[in-house]
Amino acid sequence: MPHHIVITNALIRPSRALTRCNVDWVRTERNLTRLDRLFARLDREPERPAHLDEPRMSPHRVVLFSATLAFYVAIVVAVVATSWLVRFDWQVMFFRPYQQWPEIHGFLDYWVVLGQRGPTAVMVAAWLGWRSWRQHTLRPLLMFGAALLLLNATVGAAKIGMGRLGPHYATVIGSNEMWQGGDIFPSGHTANAVVTWGILAYLASTPRTRRYLSALSAVVSLSVGLTTVYLGTHWLSDVLLGWAAGLLILLALPWVEPLITRVEAWILGIRDAWARRGGRPATPPVPTPALVPQRTAGGPGGPGAPGDEQPAREPVATARPRTPAYLAPGPHTARCERTPVTPQGPRRPPHPERVRGTSARPLAGG
Repeated sequence: MPHHIVITNALIRPSRALTRCNVDWVRTERNLTRLDRLFARLDREPERPAHLDEPRMSPHRVVLFSATLAFYVAIVVAVVATSWLVRFDWQVMFFRPYQQWPEIHGFLDYWVVLGQRGPTAVMVAAWLGWRSWRQHTLRPLLMFGAALLLLNATVGAAKIGMGRLGPHYATVIGSNEMWQGGDIFPSGHTANAVVTWGILAYLASTPRTRRYLSALSAVVSLSVGLTTVYLGTHWLSDVLLGWAAGLLILLALPWVEPLITRVEAWILGIRDAWARRGGRPATPPVPTPALVPQRTAGGPGGPGAPGDEQPAREPVATARPRTPAYLAPGPHTARCERTPVTPQGPRRPPHPERVRGTSARPLAGG
């Protein structure tokens, strides 16, 4: 009967040791931190998703561009010729909307910030930067930069070239106030609102999202333009020309798409060249198993002698060991890998009647 108990314990203890080994292996497996996941995401090769709907310069868009350009020229001619549009500008200025509805003045002072280039550019650039990171492409940021560059070049040149004074600085009643050293024609707030918020609709992933964002950007740009008229900082004709100037930039962006594609490929090529120059591998190296000494019981010096050490592979976290490695206690062995010790020795000889996984049979005469 005592032999029966010993054999049963010898069969149970290795299974328990294996269970503890598996638990310790799960606990010691390296968990990726948030910073590791971020770097792993940034190291991926940027790829433009195939499902993104990229706008094209279709005949419909060409017609809209031509009509908007004609409207732009008509506004400039009407102001230069001091037509009825200039007289209407003066009537709106004398009406003084900020005195007619003073209760909304405080709110509109903040609302007009949606047309200022600095704050809006920071907000939209942050959103498009996140989009670029998620979609693994530089196109959103590059298109936004190209749109702002076109806006500064065209609207800035028109402002300086025509030099119109604003309502607060007008000198002669009924005049167009052109070429007087001003810089308010066309309205920069209005054109910036059209381009900054309209670029979100232009870069939308689906046609449905583009329609919703187009409506939202139209409401924002219209309200910002009318707010400048309410505050008395712009003539109404300035706002009309600002709407046309911003819409022309958005409609012309498909012509810039080939250049953006080449610039993106050039930037990624520079990044790859720097990565190769720094010797950074494309993928992280796979850890190799370390060699640790393993003691055997058949050496000339007996069990555990120094001459009985042989190199053996230590299990690593990337490959779970199917069977426990029975190693002698040492400074480099885990607790789960130590041999369960029984009163008869570190390892019992094989028994012909023992079947692994079943209960042991009692010995005769027990």
